[in-house]
Amino acid sequence: MSDTFEQPKTIPAANSPQESLVQLTHVTYALFALGLLTAGLIAVAGLIVAYVKADDARGTYIQSHFSWLIRTFWWGLLWATLTWIFVIVTFGIGIFVAWIPWGITWIWFAYRIIKGWLRLTEKREVN
Repeated sequence: MSDTFEQPKTIPAANSPQESLVQLTHVTYALFALGLLTAGLIAVAGLIVAYVKADDARGTYIQSHFSWLIRTFWWGLLWATLTWIFVIVTFGIGIFVAWIPWGITWIWFAYRIIKGWLRLTEKREVN
C-alpha cells in the first residue's frame, strides 16, 4: 500500500478565459467608470482595450463584456452628441434643460458599467 496521495488533475474548461484577461476586463470597467467623472475621456482608453482584446476573448464569457462595453461607449456618445446638438440649435436656451438628458445618459452609462462589472465578478455573460 502506498502512502502517497495523488492530486486529481484539473483540466481548465474549454470556455474559461485566462486570469490575465479577466483582470484586464476589470481594469477596462474601471476606465469606463472613471470616464463618468471625466466626460468620457478616460473611457476612450477602455474602448481601445475592448477593441484590442475582443479577439482574445472570443468563445468565453468575457467576449460579451467587451461587446457590452463597446456598445455602451458608442450609444453614450450618441446621446451626449444629440444633447449638444439640442443645446446649439436652441441657441443656449437648451443649456438650462440639457442637464436632464445628460443626467439620464450619465445614469444609463453608470447602470451599464455596474451591471456588467457585477456580472464579471460572478463570471457570467452580460446581455
